[in-house]
Amino acid sequence: MSTLPQGVHLVLAPPKGTEKILSNEALEFLATVHRTFDSRRKELLENRRKVQADLDKGKTLKFLSETEAIRKSPAWACAPPGPGLEDRRVEITGPTDRKMVINALNSGAKTFMADFEDSNSPTWSNMVHGQLNLHDAIRHQIDFETNGKQYKLVEKPAVLLVRPRGWHLDEPRILVDGSPVSGSLFDFSIYFFNNAAELIKRGYGPYFYLPKMEHHLEARLWNDVFCLATSKLGLPQGCIRATVLIETLPAAFQMEEILYELKEHSAGLNCGRWDYIFSFIKKQRAQKSCVFPDRSDVTMTVPFMDAYVRLLIQTCHKRKVAAMGGMSAQIPIKNDTNANDRAMAKVRADKLREVKAGHDGTWVAHPALIKIAMDVFDEHMKGPNQYHIRREDVSVTDKQIADPKVPGKITDPGVRDNVSAALSYCAAWISGNGCVPINHLMEDAATAEIARVQLWQWCKYGSKTDSGKSITPSSLQPIFSEESAKVSSLPGIDANHVKIASEYMLNQVKATWPSDFLTSDLMVHLEGVGTVGGGGSSPSKANL
Repeated sequence: MSTLPQGVHLVLAPPKGTEKILSNEALEFLATVHRTFDSRRKELLENRRKVQADLDKGKTLKFLSETEAIRKSPAWACAPPGPGLEDRRVEITGPTDRKMVINALNSGAKTFMADFEDSNSPTWSNMVHGQLNLHDAIRHQIDFETNGKQYKLVEKPAVLLVRPRGWHLDEPRILVDGSPVSGSLFDFSIYFFNNAAELIKRGYGPYFYLPKMEHHLEARLWNDVFCLATSKLGLPQGCIRATVLIETLPAAFQMEEILYELKEHSAGLNCGRWDYIFSFIKKQRAQKSCVFPDRSDVTMTVPFMDAYVRLLIQTCHKRKVAAMGGMSAQIPIKNDTNANDRAMAKVRADKLREVKAGHDGTWVAHPALIKIAMDVFDEHMKGPNQYHIRREDVSVTDKQIADPKVPGKITDPGVRDNVSAALSYCAAWISGNGCVPINHLMEDAATAEIARVQLWQWCKYGSKTDSGKSITPSSLQPIFSEESAKVSSLPGIDANHVKIASEYMLNQVKATWPSDFLTSDLMVHLEGVGTVGGGGSSPSKANL
């Protein structure tokens, strides 16, 4: 540790074989980025808390009057697509496990979003090995063999994009001047330092997906990080491209401003549908009118989701960048042909809706869905994108974006499904797995968050199921006990982790307000977190 750059401390040593990823030069670069920008990051996070406090008092979100000139100006457009990003009709996403990286890059999708965020549990091993896997994949050095099966990268794999963690998450296993670094800045800095020049040499560039932003000034912070990083390494300004996930309610009112802040680096916006639903509930948590029915009823065709999609496509094409569609959660169902056919029909209908609305591409989480999505987009999108579809017919108001009307019912099975999903996901996440197939759906942190805040919301406002049963913390207790027993019996699940998840969720449904993010809450259970100086802002185990 004495050889580390001044002020840098590793709470945990690099996992064996990954030392080159956390070289002194890489850590020095990270420290520079941290020292330059972390205070601004914390100020922006404090602004989020102020906005939430205002919303809790009844204030409503609106388009910003102070940035109206940006929205009305026809004089600006975003950068052209980076090499390899002209056609993004099908993107596959997933965590950075070595086998998954190879399979995703070989899948036939146009691009692969390697995810350090919602489909990843941020164990120290996952974060650092994930960086190593991407380093090796970029250099075509990722081939390996396991259980007698060889994994080898094809000659022309999918174009790589990387999603760092959101601004709200710390990386408590690395301290700079005694403080945990930002998870966002760690993921970005280590990846950029190790790979940006190599990616440019190979004819591409460092490409990113940026999650969870709530204000255009958070996009400005990313833009400034990009400018410093390229300058520091002597790389061409503008070599970075970043697609922003519009997955929070406040960001939906600032889409154009977010593009403007990133314009020389922008690659468009994405409809992060599951996190958006979660944010819609969480931000309007003080409004009883925003109590939703079963999450299966909150589809892309309900008014607030439809308004958000139409505005996103119009905004992106006005500024000549990609408007990316969202993730279908279905995965193939083995040993039940009829059920699988129904699931795949839902995927096909979802992708058809997206391409006809004007999207330039879509997401899948499983390689088996690529052909379905590709066939739909090939049939209906003849060029590389649909930037020419301007959607000038669209006029979306403040009230339409925040319209809480969702037809449907709260059902007994819907309550149980939320309990099961939240327990299963949280237990798996603590165990190191952030992408979990549950009931033939691919669950990640976003879908687990919907389950969590819905259970809280139903308890908070005294909701009843369509059978007349009241939803209260005490009525949920036996359901949690029953579902905990089921989840604990599943292969690879640690019963102690299920117990932690159950206690956490039961505390959440009793709370005055739900926590901002379950990932922040549960970090304390990961190795190297909660040790001296390494806990960041995570709660103590006693609070869970």
